Amino acid sequence: MAARNFIHSGRKIVAIGRNFSEHAKELGNAVPKSPFFFLKPTSSYISNGQNIEVPSGCEVHHEVELGVVIGKDGRDIPASKANEHIAGYTLALDMTARNLQQIAKTQGLPWSTAKGYDTFTPIGELISKDQIPDTNNVDLSLKIDGVTKQNGNTRDMIFKIPNLIEYVSSIMKLQEGDVILTGTPAGVGP
Repeated sequence: MAARNFIHSGRKIVAIGRNFSEHAKELGNAVPKSPFFFLKPTSSYISNGQNIEVPSGCEVHHEVELGVVIGKDGRDIPASKANEHIAGYTLALDMTARNLQQIAKTQGLPWSTAKGYDTFTPIGELISKDQIPDTNNVDLSLKIDGVTKQNGNTRDMIFKIPNLIEYVSSIMKLQEGDVILTGTPAGVGP
């Protein structure tokens, strides 16, 4: 099953932007009225124990996120059928070169230069669906050197997982092993 080995077999990472209103506000962005996303290369994956490489001149921020691992191919998936396409979940970091993202935003350019570096998606193992019975109530936290930097809960997501799957699959086919990063709570930073 490709989903179990998604780090090596997944074709794309679909990252949802500004899905927590407090995160949007902390960066001075408007809260979106509909989902939006950007793509990250799978070459940005690293597993537990591997090191994040910080490029010279980059102000790198962490963003803790719940990832949805796709287990069944689909296109135009209604929200009511989204769960049938989920293999499980994972915990991830969407590392961001914030200074490069700001330049891209002001110039109306894609965020690939800020989010696509190799090692910029540290990601955990597949967590089965039965281990997370309610994806609308998952605590997300990040500690660095014992200090809590981010602490949020998926109940604060603007767009819930079934709606994200419906939206993304209306634009592109979701394939087994793909990952949807569902957005980050407030508290991002170096």
